[in-house]
Amino acid sequence: MPELIAKSALGGRRLTLGGVTLAELDPGPITSVALYPGGAKLAAKGLKTLGLTFPPPNTFIEKKGARIVWTGREQAFLMGVAPPATEGAALTDQSDGWAVLGISGAAAVDVLARLVPVDLRSSAFPAGRVARTQVNHMNAVILRTGDHELEIMVFRSMARTAWHELEGTISMVAARQAVKI
Repeated sequence: MPELIAKSALGGRRLTLGGVTLAELDPGPITSVALYPGGAKLAAKGLKTLGLTFPPPNTFIEKKGARIVWTGREQAFLMGVAPPATEGAALTDQSDGWAVLGISGAAAVDVLARLVPVDLRSSAFPAGRVARTQVNHMNAVILRTGDHELEIMVFRSMARTAWHELEGTISMVAARQAVKI
């Protein structure tokens, strides 16, 4: 029987240009947590074993390598750890369905401003915030993880397209920075 080898969507690509770094990240396991009607209290017991609670809308919570990311009404992604035994919610492995790109640097928000219809400046979108939005024409989940660091989750099937869009935009922003008027 053939042995299947898991591969990342982009082979671990990394690019630094104009002070902006774009890299494929390995988020570990990704599990969808969809609450059943009335299941919030039961699900909270399972999440408590990881030191987590279900995140409020448009936020994420991190503890000891585990992260829970709001993805919609009564829905979240548990990332970085295997899910605990949880009642009150449907758990679905999403690990192979998503690619995660990290973008960092002082001009990272300038890059995303050309592709994302959401104000991602730190004053409007501080660390710990999440947005379900688009990157150009692709559905995405964007997380602010630091002052100049963001993560972009896209469907794995769109990973190369997302990389292409971001790489081209990083090149344009870097070229603008290099022009002295």
